[in-house]
Amino acid sequence: MDNSTLSGLKVLCIEDDPDIRAIAELALRDVGGFEVELCAGGSDALAIVGDLRPELVLLDVMMPGMNGPETFQALKQHPCMDGTPVIFMTARLQPDEIEEYLSLGVIGVIPKPFDPMTLAGQIRDILATQPGG
Repeated sequence: MDNSTLSGLKVLCIEDDPDIRAIAELALRDVGGFEVELCAGGSDALAIVGDLRPELVLLDVMMPGMNGPETFQALKQHPCMDGTPVIFMTARLQPDEIEEYLSLGVIGVIPKPFDPMTLAGQIRDILATQPGG
């Protein structure tokens, strides 16, 4: 994905905290120019992903019920998610934890709390490092 195609990018943001969801929506939609669909957890995301067909998933790591890694594994099984990039958001930023997340197949990890003014730029930077990015 090159930066010219990122405006209007369809992003599924999965975050259990309603305040963070609201901030992420503003940051992604108003600052980043992305299309945003919000979910409060993994089971909600799995229920809509087939119809939504997101181009990127922004996924909280620590959530009740299905956590981020469990949600990621379930999403990967969905046919419409083949090749869809996933970025984790987490406050847990120990190097070994980041390596573990990346080894699962996510393309990046964004630290929380994030800066709403730079979140879209962080996503663009991560996507730019991908093959074909």
